Amino acid sequence: MKFPSLNVQIVLGAILGVAIGAYFHRIGVQHPVAASGLYVSGLIGTLFIDLLKMILIPLVFCSIAVGIANLRQHQQIHRVWVSTLLFFMFTMIIAITLGMTASNYFKPGAGLQIEMFAGAMQNFEARQLPLSEFFAQFLHGLFVNPFSALASGNVLAVVVFALIIGIALVMGGERYQNILKLLQEALEIIMRIVAWIMVLAPFGIAALLISLVSTQDLAMLSTLATFVAVVVGTTLLHGVVVLPLLMYAVTGHTPLWFWRGAREAIITALATSSSSATLPVTMRCATKHLHVKPEIAGFVVPLGATMNMDGTALYEAAAALFIANLVGVDLTFVQQLIVFVTAMLASVGAPGIPSAGMVTMVMVLQSVGLPAEAIAILLPIDRMLDTLRTAVNVEGDMITSIVVQKITAQKITA
Repeated sequence: MKFPSLNVQIVLGAILGVAIGAYFHRIGVQHPVAASGLYVSGLIGTLFIDLLKMILIPLVFCSIAVGIANLRQHQQIHRVWVSTLLFFMFTMIIAITLGMTASNYFKPGAGLQIEMFAGAMQNFEARQLPLSEFFAQFLHGLFVNPFSALASGNVLAVVVFALIIGIALVMGGERYQNILKLLQEALEIIMRIVAWIMVLAPFGIAALLISLVSTQDLAMLSTLATFVAVVVGTTLLHGVVVLPLLMYAVTGHTPLWFWRGAREAIITALATSSSSATLPVTMRCATKHLHVKPEIAGFVVPLGATMNMDGTALYEAAAALFIANLVGVDLTFVQQLIVFVTAMLASVGAPGIPSAGMVTMVMVLQSVGLPAEAIAILLPIDRMLDTLRTAVNVEGDMITSIVVQKITAQKITA
């Protein structure tokens, strides 16, 4: 008997997870059957996430260092670096523009009263973080003890250290060839382990989706229906239409070709809500299914997992306008421009700051004087929306690697 491919198994696992989660939600999570099922799914889902996190830091370090060394050897590093950052910025600008345009048109929150959420806001203490302090902590988090960064899972600090190691390997030339070869072999071993972990992916994704679907607060979703619709609609527009069209315009690859090769990573992102945890799967999809050169994927994808956050930037900008409508503040064009820039900066991430997502969202609100405590209104629906924006973040990393490979190839042959 021939088993379905891993891609098909993952899709079937996702469908089964959503169906079981919906059933548990209907009978109530306190029901003995649902409680037992959630306990088992919690164990399986946690195991899958832990396995991905186990391999994350070694994968990031080896792939970046080896990728930089190989790109420098082919005189490509400058082209790849510039193309990557420009494409990251371009797609993020489009994403924020979509979110803010839709928010201005549909005005989510305009018909609601903030007093409805007084209880939630009273029980939530927002951590205040001025923009100047955010920058200071961001820069401080870039250059830290590499052993501390590796041990604590500080992905951005590991990326920076790996960049420096990769450049040093190239500058040293033949002297460091043994170290480079060792890192290349270590990367091959890590990718083999990723393939082993992916055998568990259908079960892990099903388990994570069971927990996600069964615990959703549908009453709060209906109360904030307009805001949810704006965020989901614009995020899907960016992920399903804009990004694939940009890829097609540059490379000629069809969206269908991309979805076939990327679905393992996108479904894993939906289930885990973590770009970093999904990174091993993203790397596997980019190199194995989408045929991106390992040195380009090894540079673009880990960097994207820490810097390229289209979905997050879109959400934070839309959420700021939603809260402004809720409290009856009509933001001027200049204030909306401040929200635009702050959401872009905040979405890059804040290493070393606990609850970084909440802190950066508070920073966006503070930039135009909105009440930071209002973020508590979004907490009940944040988990569901986080799945979608994470999937778009991961999709953006893979599409960027495909586009950068095409652009740099054209420049080399030109």
